[in-house]
Amino acid sequence: MYLIDDGSAHEEVLATVVDQLCSEAIAATGSRWGGRLVLPSRESVLACMEGIRQVFFPGYFGATDLHDKSLHYYVGATLDHALHELEEQITRAVAFAEGHDFATCDHCAQVARKATRELLQRLPGVRRLIASDVEAAFEGDPALRIKDEAIFSYPGVYAVTEQRIAHELYLLGVPLIPRIITEHAHGETGIDIHPGAAIGERFFIDHGTGVVIGETTRIGSGVRLYQGVTLGARSFPRDSKGVPIKGVDRHPIVEDDVVIYAGATILGRITIGRGASIGGNVWITHDVPARSRVTQAEVQEEKFLDGAGI
Repeated sequence: MYLIDDGSAHEEVLATVVDQLCSEAIAATGSRWGGRLVLPSRESVLACMEGIRQVFFPGYFGATDLHDKSLHYYVGATLDHALHELEEQITRAVAFAEGHDFATCDHCAQVARKATRELLQRLPGVRRLIASDVEAAFEGDPALRIKDEAIFSYPGVYAVTEQRIAHELYLLGVPLIPRIITEHAHGETGIDIHPGAAIGERFFIDHGTGVVIGETTRIGSGVRLYQGVTLGARSFPRDSKGVPIKGVDRHPIVEDDVVIYAGATILGRITIGRGASIGGNVWITHDVPARSRVTQAEVQEEKFLDGAGI
């Protein structure tokens, strides 16, 4: 049996629920924003990252028909648009994080302008690192016939490109936006790299799905990871109230030319020495010497034929 509702009851319930949701939203953010909820736009941030990707790899993404005369104009116009929009989003992020009025705060605008200008100056260096990642993919994957395929298609290259840009913003103290960037890459690729992780040149993640790299991880040059690798924390130091202490180095240091195979889990502030090889599915919570090889215990197999062993 159904009751006929003239709509008034629905409107009353809707009004009550809206009041509750708004009250909870205000309580969650406090009075930091002075009655105006102004946050960075996730869509705008990601559009900025796509613009930077297009200038890093012109012709691969975005416009596909470029020549010598149009290249400089295209790169300049695309980068100018992306950075102007990014400055707006950084201003919003800083204002929200610091509880300032986005519309009137000169401090937030100056912080955003400085961060954007600094990022612009760092982009050539970031581009060189990403080019070295592509080279590492070509050298490390026999299935890769031409480097262009890695640029177009490899999830590891995509995720590390996003992280390298986010890392610079993280170092510049920009709130919210670095994590928006890396978590988008995480959703797209299954590769979770915190923007705080410091990664050297020629870094290659093969296959990639399920890789996790924590905030204070330090990775040297020429490192290669396979799918399912975790570079994580063993425990979280807490203060007297039981709240996790922020900013403590709690993730591994991976030195140059290390290879870590699929499914390996490496936890805590330990060091994997230069040139070490870490086998698949191992669990490591202690330092590993340079040029050593860590594997699972050898599998033992016994066969019984014609009733033997009974």
